[in-house]
Amino acid sequence: MPDVAALVGEQLSISAFTQLSGRLGGYSFVKVVVDRANSTIHFLNNAEHQFHAIYIGEQILGVSKDEMGRTIDSYNQTFYHDADRRFYLGILALHIREDRRILSLETVEIDTMSSDMIVWFHHFVRDRVDPSLPLLFKPANHLQEQAVARLTPAELPRILAHELFSSAQFVALNPGETKGRLRAFRSPADYRAAVDTLEWHDIIVMRRVPDDIPRLAGIINADHTTPLSHTNVLATGWQIPNAIQIGAFDLVEREHLDGRWVSYRVDAAAAEIGLTLVDEPVDLGQRPAWYAQRITLEEPEASYSPIAGLDELRHHDRHRYGTKAANLGELHHVLAGGSRRLLGFFQVPRPPRENLLPHLARLLDVPEDADLTLAARKLLADRVRVPRGIALPFSLQQRFLESSPRVQQAIGKLKMALELDAREVEPLCLELQRLIRTTKIPDHMLHDVDTALVTRLAGVRAFVVRSSSNAEDLAGFSAAGIYESINHVSTAEKIVESIKEVWASLVSPRSVRLRQQAGISLDECYMGVVIQEQVAADFGGVLVTTNPMNRNDFRNVYVNVSPKVTDVVDGSTLPMQYLYSTVEGGGRTVSLGDAREDLGKAAKDQLQRLAVVGRLLQAHFSPDYTFDSPVDVEWLADDDHLFIVQLRPYSI
Repeated sequence: MPDVAALVGEQLSISAFTQLSGRLGGYSFVKVVVDRANSTIHFLNNAEHQFHAIYIGEQILGVSKDEMGRTIDSYNQTFYHDADRRFYLGILALHIREDRRILSLETVEIDTMSSDMIVWFHHFVRDRVDPSLPLLFKPANHLQEQAVARLTPAELPRILAHELFSSAQFVALNPGETKGRLRAFRSPADYRAAVDTLEWHDIIVMRRVPDDIPRLAGIINADHTTPLSHTNVLATGWQIPNAIQIGAFDLVEREHLDGRWVSYRVDAAAAEIGLTLVDEPVDLGQRPAWYAQRITLEEPEASYSPIAGLDELRHHDRHRYGTKAANLGELHHVLAGGSRRLLGFFQVPRPPRENLLPHLARLLDVPEDADLTLAARKLLADRVRVPRGIALPFSLQQRFLESSPRVQQAIGKLKMALELDAREVEPLCLELQRLIRTTKIPDHMLHDVDTALVTRLAGVRAFVVRSSSNAEDLAGFSAAGIYESINHVSTAEKIVESIKEVWASLVSPRSVRLRQQAGISLDECYMGVVIQEQVAADFGGVLVTTNPMNRNDFRNVYVNVSPKVTDVVDGSTLPMQYLYSTVEGGGRTVSLGDAREDLGKAAKDQLQRLAVVGRLLQAHFSPDYTFDSPVDVEWLADDDHLFIVQLRPYSI
């Protein structure tokens, strides 16, 4: 059979599927259109027909691409929402599950098919595909999951998205290509024993890569993980290839790759990672290209600044208190007074649409002609909270360091060792950290901290003490997870210890090494501290206002959920993972992680609100007027409120 753009009215054999299929997320897929008017099925080659609607318009209805584009929303209403629609649209995907090939059928995620419509669609397609392959319906959103749950497997054979994800052999977390020496570690103990031998040109293979890895050339996860873990955020910031590849150790052993130089390729359209043996470079002693990519820091202000309430800060205060503290202060301002920038993401043209404001109106549950800025502000005011807190400025840290001659002497030794690239850097870092932890904070500084806590946070039983450095959340240097944050701090003594622990994390061997590689000198680095009320919540997690596994997806945001927010980012527990649309609305469960069951409807409704809130805040914090720069939000939630505990740029 020659390559064709579409197969119409015929049964789809596996060979025909192969001819027509494209690839996405490691799976082969074919688009499907069922025309109920004449009981005809159309199998589409994605390379020729990227959109169901355009194909229907041009090939069936005789409507031009331009005309279809001008009226796309009205057509989508009939395609995806009408109860008596003419066309049923879907995607067939081929999967390998437990060494068995299966086909899944799913609709577009915004489709609102009833259970009867789903059953009819499945049966119609099943009779027209290769009978040797089981065809399972895959719900595309939570609404469909609820509809499918009311049916027996005999009525509708099905598979859920998280079941497929948990068995996926390959997931491209960060596409790219590199060359390096492959190092495979089957256990954390094996890694710990060899960590000092890791070099910048190494490609690491582990079941779950630890957060404290040095900068490497590539990462291969042999077990499932989340794209929002600290390790994967670092990989994205470093722009190194990163993937999940089940069976990676078998591949390494079979091809005898451990310790050898390979070319490593991660392609989202591929079925697996690419590993090919290459010769060891002759110029191995030369530093990598990224050593020349110097990170530029804004000029910090270390002269005296007062301890401030978070609600007193604005974004421009980051040069005195750090980005985390300043962003929380800015968020206080937005919640109290609104922002003219909130609608920015939805105002941008998304061809063929002039803008997404009608979709925002539906998400906010107001008429299209309503004042959307006012409605957005009301959502934030009603639902979003920032836990109370104070911010300790850079100048407080500097005054503390200058109060101890021994600390100053240790800083001088470390700076000299860094200039000489000496082997003593790590022990000097550890000694400086020890001195910071054991040196007494002067009484007048303790008095200032105590006064601020009594004034701002009287009655609080538990605190969170967070880092807020000027050397993090930068373009090309996210620093995710390299500075300390301490939870469950209850006494004044523990608060003081935690402040010094955060200050000491600025000179940890790992943070110093990573900054040195990025060209950030110790003289440029300052550490602010955020002390916040620790709020009780039912669940929490991390939101990024993009889809990390499909950067061209402007609709969806990615959400990780865990009963403990720290579990989400530290990699110790695999979180639940969701995609939520901020255009048409609706969500999908990507993975249950280590949880035994999915969240209930009320929690999912909160996640949809969180997704919309994230898009509004993305617009306000955007550094430009495209409003496309995503943000990374750590959050907690109960039945009524969303608590934002951290907001920063997300590197893509």
